[in-house]
Amino acid sequence: MHVVTAQDVRDRLAELPSRLLAPLQIVQLGRMTAKKRSFPCYGLQWGNAIYLYPLEDTLIEEYGRPPRPAEYHEARLYGGRWVQSGPAWKLVWTEPAIRDFYLNNVLIHELGHVLDSRNSNPRDRERFAEWFAISYGYRPSRRAAKLVGR
Repeated sequence: MHVVTAQDVRDRLAELPSRLLAPLQIVQLGRMTAKKRSFPCYGLQWGNAIYLYPLEDTLIEEYGRPPRPAEYHEARLYGGRWVQSGPAWKLVWTEPAIRDFYLNNVLIHELGHVLDSRNSNPRDRERFAEWFAISYGYRPSRRAAKLVGR
């Protein structure tokens, strides 16, 4: 199932400065692929397009290996919970947590890739997209949550 709607995506992007959206042509809610089933792939940037992939209906992802440290910490930042079950691992989400993760991390991270015209090295491109997602997704969303909680 898709954990966000097209309207959710439009609303989230509308919160960003318009200059950041100029190169973006489309955000597509993609379908489940074999690649997505084999490892965590929540979104993808291709040219000036962003594809967001669905998640299992149960909101539980199963892995045959422990999470890498970056995967573990990133999921925890957004409320994902890693659980070891024998040799296997599960990443358990709640609906609010996974929506937050998609709208403030995955979507914004992929937009960072669209905007990155300086880096050609894959490691540098990933580092930029991660910085962009924290700067324009995670931090602003946490400030907004604090204001609402007052």
